[in-house]
Amino acid sequence: MRQITFLIFITLFSCKIYGQDIKNIHPTYVHALDFSASEKAKWKQRDTLLDQLSSGEKKWSDMTPQEQEIMQRFGEIYEDIWDIVGGACSWYCGGGPKEVTASSYLKSQGSNSYAPKNAHDLSYKTAWVEGVSGYGIGESLTYTFSAISPRITEIIVVNGYVKSEAAYKNNSRVKKLKLYINDKPHAILHLKDEIANQGFKFEPIGVSERDDFELLKTKADWTLKFEILEVYKGLKYDDVVISEIYFDGLDVHCFAAGTKIQLANSSVKNIEEIENGDMIAYMDFKTKTLKSAKVEKTEKVRHHNLVKYQFESGQSIIATQDHPFKLEEKGWASLKPSKSKQYKGFENIAKIKVGDTFITAEGTEKLTSIDLIKEEQVTYTISKLSSGDNFIANGFIVGVEELKNFNLQLSK
Repeated sequence: MRQITFLIFITLFSCKIYGQDIKNIHPTYVHALDFSASEKAKWKQRDTLLDQLSSGEKKWSDMTPQEQEIMQRFGEIYEDIWDIVGGACSWYCGGGPKEVTASSYLKSQGSNSYAPKNAHDLSYKTAWVEGVSGYGIGESLTYTFSAISPRITEIIVVNGYVKSEAAYKNNSRVKKLKLYINDKPHAILHLKDEIANQGFKFEPIGVSERDDFELLKTKADWTLKFEILEVYKGLKYDDVVISEIYFDGLDVHCFAAGTKIQLANSSVKNIEEIENGDMIAYMDFKTKTLKSAKVEKTEKVRHHNLVKYQFESGQSIIATQDHPFKLEEKGWASLKPSKSKQYKGFENIAKIKVGDTFITAEGTEKLTSIDLIKEEQVTYTISKLSSGDNFIANGFIVGVEELKNFNLQLSK
């Protein structure tokens, strides 16, 4: 009896010591997914409208309000209903994980593969399935990132086999995932039993010292591991399925090289040549005049899939999806307002759409198209000025992307 009491004490003590830093985290949001026949029909209609717009058969002004609503809802950047992040610039413009591995996975059945890479192919249609008997408790996915990877502030989990309602219900799903950062337990993620994107917010995870890009490249890789702790049992199969784990975060902003920045003396300089101490122009919206400010910090990041804004006059500018621009009727706006909120002063920001009027240093420009630039490029921005919250790039008033202060998870 004394021995049993002692063992119980040791067990409780161990749980307290080793579990004290493990956070229990519930999703900040749960966004339901719809892959029904009616939803697929709307995507098919969007595809037809895209073809008509690109061929010149139809203009935006020719579309009915219902057609415009479909285009605004589904947009141009997603390939199809299964596409998760689309082609426009996102956190993935700065590069995602370099490798995804698993402790096990189910062997392919016919044309269906269940390999770990499916949990990060940015498609809702495929999935990773663990490969051991039983309910896969203790099986895991590991994501390896290079030091230059942008930092993560959000982990999004698509639980279960979501390609159809039947596949979802028949297979088992995860109820609890244990998250490890560099093999150290960090949090337990509590997942809902829903066909949905489930978002979990974190303080930035990744390498924080990013001023010297060449030095950053020499730093060690880092990992995130997701271990199955508890499941929702399927109606037919004990196989546990995760369709996707993907990410959002920081360090993804900027303009392409060659973007012209207006200096305080009214001359221009390529953004890649801007240095700390340079005096540049910014717009004082209270007086509606141009003033001068000193550049205090710049950023340099490698990106994929940049966005090109094309205007009625023929002017254009290449930027990332979250970079704020000043618009005539909307004020500050970007293609992805939710990401722009990470910057100081841009907590409330509108969404850019074709037809918007952008404010320039000399007037306005009407946006006629948003195009994807697929090639990888090194990009640049100004992230801190001595005064003002904007600068002038290719004539457009754009926001200064100064990050809010964060307590970093990794600093190495």
